Amino acid sequence: MSSSNEPHERGTGSAAASAAPAAAPAAPAAERGTERGTDDAILDAAADLIVQLGVGRAQLAEIARRAGVSRPTVYRRWPDVRAVIGALLTREIAATRDAVRLTGTDRGAFVDGVVEVAVRLRDHPVLGALLRSGDSDTLFEYVVDRLGASQRGLLEALRSGIEQGQRHGSIRAGEPLELAAMVLLIAQSTVQSHRMVAPVLPEEAWRRELARALDGYLAP
Repeated sequence: MSSSNEPHERGTGSAAASAAPAAAPAAPAAERGTERGTDDAILDAAADLIVQLGVGRAQLAEIARRAGVSRPTVYRRWPDVRAVIGALLTREIAATRDAVRLTGTDRGAFVDGVVEVAVRLRDHPVLGALLRSGDSDTLFEYVVDRLGASQRGLLEALRSGIEQGQRHGSIRAGEPLELAAMVLLIAQSTVQSHRMVAPVLPEEAWRRELARALDGYLAP
């Protein structure tokens, strides 16, 4: 993605030789838009491949073919398939988070928002495919084992909602980021274990009990 750092030759002779190299100009807005479009095309291709054929079939060459780009184009952005999937997860989780309002005037509105995000992530086709996969190492690396960009974005949104609820008086006192981290853990573990408990915890009960767990944890 980066352009050459070699100075642009502006003349000949000693004046040109002694001139200081000019800084490389920023890429035009249209070019940056094209870069983003290529990124999205690659991530969309990875998502389609994962949903249709499973994580094990997500090879970089096939991702490039479906995206209509060359393999070097993908390599310039991400070093391997796992990095592509990590970027895809970050994008999809951020989009899900941004589609739901996590701030409100009281605890009830906040809890409802968290449950809605949990439901959307649980039912997301890419996350669902990773959860159903026999090899879920990538999902656990990016969602469980380390605090990545997607989790940090969720934490910030949760922290903001908790602070608003604390000002309202309906969410208990405490360090907002610490409360947000525990809310994230509760919701995340509930999403990851959904399929295991589905026979004894049907949809309506799943939503109700998750809301009850969050409400009880946050109540003053």
